[in-house]
Amino acid sequence: MHFKKAAFFLIIYAFLSGCSKKVNQQVVSKPAGPKREFRAVWIATVDNIDWPTRKGLSSEAQQQEFRTILDKQKSYGMNAVFVQVRAAADAFYARSKEPWSEWLMGEQGKAPNPYYDPMVFMIHETHERGLEFHAWLNMNRGTHKASKSVMEYHITKTKPEWFLSYGGYKLFNLGIPEVRNYITDVVVNIVRNYDVDGIHFDDYFYPYAEANQKLRDEDTFKKYNDGFSNIDDWRRHNVDMVVKNVSEAIKREKPKVKFGISPSAVWRNASTDPIGSATQGGQPSYDNLYADTRKWVKEGWLDYIAPQIYFSFEFDKVPYKVMTDWWVKNSFGRHLYIGHGAYRIKAGSKDEGWEKANQIPRQIRYNRTKPQISGSIYFSSKSLTNNELSVNDSLRNIYNYPALVPSMPWKDKTPPNAPQNVKVKKVADLGITLTWELPALPPKDAEDVYAFVIYRFEENEAINLENPARILQIVRNQGLLNFTDKTFNQGKSYLYVVTALDRLQNESVMSNVVKLK
Repeated sequence: MHFKKAAFFLIIYAFLSGCSKKVNQQVVSKPAGPKREFRAVWIATVDNIDWPTRKGLSSEAQQQEFRTILDKQKSYGMNAVFVQVRAAADAFYARSKEPWSEWLMGEQGKAPNPYYDPMVFMIHETHERGLEFHAWLNMNRGTHKASKSVMEYHITKTKPEWFLSYGGYKLFNLGIPEVRNYITDVVVNIVRNYDVDGIHFDDYFYPYAEANQKLRDEDTFKKYNDGFSNIDDWRRHNVDMVVKNVSEAIKREKPKVKFGISPSAVWRNASTDPIGSATQGGQPSYDNLYADTRKWVKEGWLDYIAPQIYFSFEFDKVPYKVMTDWWVKNSFGRHLYIGHGAYRIKAGSKDEGWEKANQIPRQIRYNRTKPQISGSIYFSSKSLTNNELSVNDSLRNIYNYPALVPSMPWKDKTPPNAPQNVKVKKVADLGITLTWELPALPPKDAEDVYAFVIYRFEENEAINLENPARILQIVRNQGLLNFTDKTFNQGKSYLYVVTALDRLQNESVMSNVVKLK
């Protein structure tokens, strides 16, 4: 009897040990994900959604809040942020003809105290952490319905004929040529004066329809119809001209600055147009917002499109998979980033699918099965930080290795030369220190090297630069051509290589291979 018991426990022990080994193997062989993947978050400033958390904070408090946001988002795996720097014909930056936003100090036109330029600060802090900074502008708002402070010399008062009243907002009348030029000038001013990586528009063009509201632009149509007989087509043309003009202006000013838009998910329903999506979207962008989002990508006016697919797999009217698949077929070779509705995640949510902790992970994993999808953007920063249903823990797990931002060959496809003369040595109490020299000239000069990628491989491992699990760090080129590896194992030998990146993330071939002896 005792022998049988012992044998039984030995069998159970062996079974559990086997399970343990399988679990461990799963952890060790955890997939690294793609080497290049856009991972970003929207940081909304309108009505103090994300930053600053309230009006009137001191400059020091504003800055510390922003640093904390960046540190948290980087810890979740992000490599870019979209910061709303123009919420309603106002500015979160100093070099603007529009007044300071009321959501900074509580009063429109009031500068931060002590004085500083928030955008200079934010770009610096963002780049210090190796993240891209995209300046997010609301295009159509003159005043927000939440606005409490509008200055006497605000453009809605000095140029009232430029605006339409609708749903509690003052909205730019996009049918007026001077208005379109004004919006372009606002963008050019930012691109010229600030070191932004991109310019980003959200989903507001002509307004979302509201019951018992009518858009009163018939007089503008009569005056500026440009030969259009249909007011709907004319409105779409007006928005087209804004997008096209901004695109061309950015290319003239700084060709490497990216330009993209995050429209509402549904372009048109298939019930209206056979090339539309098999959805039942309530306000398609083409029909209701007069935004021909598909055309903008097809014409090459945008570098990326980021449809706000804020729906679950389970939502019957606009299912995540159906909507995503439609955009995959209609991105026309430009980058496609999916906008995820992280704000909808909630335990016990009545929005079907959003009560499940695996909704966002499922969406990311699905995206990765589609090579046309280059990454994700999450709305919004606060939603991730609140960690409802452990969403930021899920992101840390999925984004378990760093990723380079996808390159844009239509903007620049020439990589820099490789770093030279990489050397390695062990420094007591510090770690393993690598040093290198800038790439040789020509064809690219040293100023074109924006960052370096440090790779580490085990001694007998084949060198594969496509494996992101071997990226130790992406280091900005600030003239300090060195890196210290503090995570090495004392009992192992390693091989190191370094590559160079330009501003648009084109990567050089690898440097010489060095081994710690």
